[in-house]
Amino acid sequence: MNMRSPMRSTRAMHRKPGTQRTAVARRRQRGAAAVEFALIAPLLLLLVFVGMDLCVSLWVNLTMQYAVREGARYAVTGQSNLDPDASDQQRYLAVIQEIKNSSMGLYNMVSPSYTITINGQSSNYATQGSYSSSMFGNPGDIIVLQLNCSWPLLTPLARPFFPNGLYTFSVAATMRNEGFSGG
Repeated sequence: MNMRSPMRSTRAMHRKPGTQRTAVARRRQRGAAAVEFALIAPLLLLLVFVGMDLCVSLWVNLTMQYAVREGARYAVTGQSNLDPDASDQQRYLAVIQEIKNSSMGLYNMVSPSYTITINGQSSNYATQGSYSSSMFGNPGDIIVLQLNCSWPLLTPLARPFFPNGLYTFSVAATMRNEGFSGG
């Protein structure tokens, strides 16, 4: 006589087909999600950081565009009251100070150089030593104030796509000088 427990045979009868197979499959799948995440996470983070780097670069571009526009608006008035040297105020230093004030602290980080066009004649000013008192023109002149900038990219894998790992850009504003007195 076979003395099986009646409970055991009842359980076997009520077991759904494939339940044992599903439990084995679940055990095999336990670590799959973690492995998949480990494979995808670095790529996802790289894309997020590259996107953030490019967004910051475009923000710097727009901020410097605003600063150049404000500098040009100040330049056309012929004023010099923003020159840090109060004893010998120069108009060109006051215009550059207005650009610095409007750049939200980015001016020194973008390594700017100027290309200023006065009535069609362009001049380059790469360093502060090359600045001159006539660099923003005389009354009635049309001036194009162009600032050439470079911004370092922070994401290492994005740097090879930009020369020297720098996002280089130019921003400009064109205006006519007002009829102020002096040059």
